[in-house]
Amino acid sequence: MKNAIQEIAKAMHHTDPESSFAVRFWDDDVFQIGDKPAFTLWFKEKEAASKTLADGFLGFGEAYMTGMLDVEGDMQLLFKLGFRVGYTEYKMSWKAKLNILVQYFLNQNTLKGSKKNISHHYDVGNDFYERLLGPTMAYTCAYYKDPNNTLEEAQTNKFDLVCRKLRLQEGETIADLGCGWGGLLIHAAQNYGVTGIGVTVSREQVEYANKKIASLGLQDKIRVELKDYRDVEGVFDKVVSIGMLEHVGLKFLPVFFAKVKQILKPGSLGLIHMVGNDELHNADPWTDKYIFPGAQVLDITNIINGICKKKMNVIDVDNLRMNYELTLFHWLDNFNANVDWIREHYDEEFARRYYLYFQVSAASFRYGENRLFHVLFSNGLKNDMPLTREYMYQ
Repeated sequence: MKNAIQEIAKAMHHTDPESSFAVRFWDDDVFQIGDKPAFTLWFKEKEAASKTLADGFLGFGEAYMTGMLDVEGDMQLLFKLGFRVGYTEYKMSWKAKLNILVQYFLNQNTLKGSKKNISHHYDVGNDFYERLLGPTMAYTCAYYKDPNNTLEEAQTNKFDLVCRKLRLQEGETIADLGCGWGGLLIHAAQNYGVTGIGVTVSREQVEYANKKIASLGLQDKIRVELKDYRDVEGVFDKVVSIGMLEHVGLKFLPVFFAKVKQILKPGSLGLIHMVGNDELHNADPWTDKYIFPGAQVLDITNIINGICKKKMNVIDVDNLRMNYELTLFHWLDNFNANVDWIREHYDEEFARRYYLYFQVSAASFRYGENRLFHVLFSNGLKNDMPLTREYMYQ
């Protein structure tokens, strides 16, 4: 077992000969590459090594969550090297594959299944998310006009960029599908004079958003409803979805775009903000089991096809990938500042699960397959769009 792990470590080092790191085993035996290790991967128990070898990142993640495995030092370098050797593609045991298959069938994004899946992640407590996300309560990629922007500034930048891309005008109506805690809807009502609705299947998000809306005196303009996107009725001047398409999945993608087509006024604009890939990949089993049940990161080709098959017209595609790394590091800062509170109100395993999720996610945008796409489209041809993209950034 030690030999197998050492061979993987050598392969990782081969992808970056300047790297220096160490592997510490359960019996305190240490395998070191280079003089000054930037990180030490510590298998505290033999079972942690066997799980990592047998089940890839699923086994690694489970061992880390339970404290059987630890990483001392630069975790980003570990994941950088891991992505380069394709650690997410390592063969898994038949038991792990069976578990993934079971999770797939249990976590289908049906009307009933979506409520369960969303509640698993988003209904863990608004107090937790307030500490993690800050005043905007935005749990999606921010937009950094300057790398030194605060998280609040960058999230407000994102809200405003989306509004400008949609060319929001006073008096228009908007539907926000998967609106989270209502941040974009509030920004649009306050700064662009629109009215509209947001929908989410998270009870805690609905409670928080409507309380915030009422405190700002916006209850006559906007509201958030406990409703699945498939149940939205009416016709709107603009439709937006920020960070929800990941919870739709390939199977239900035609249903999603059929709904957008139905509720978006002909000739009007819609925008999708989504984590995506250049090519379609299988869902990560650890993330699917412990973080986002039923979620699937879709490829840009299927998104474009989904829009066009409904006779809608793609206008602009933007990749804001590196903005998400910065966002995740800001969330990590907030997480670390509140880690004692998190451990006290949840437990150590919960804290380690989220810490690992944020770390590997940050690395996935710099070194892995993850992208952050903005896809702007219209319901049918729209001939009065500006000839350049300058209007998006003014």
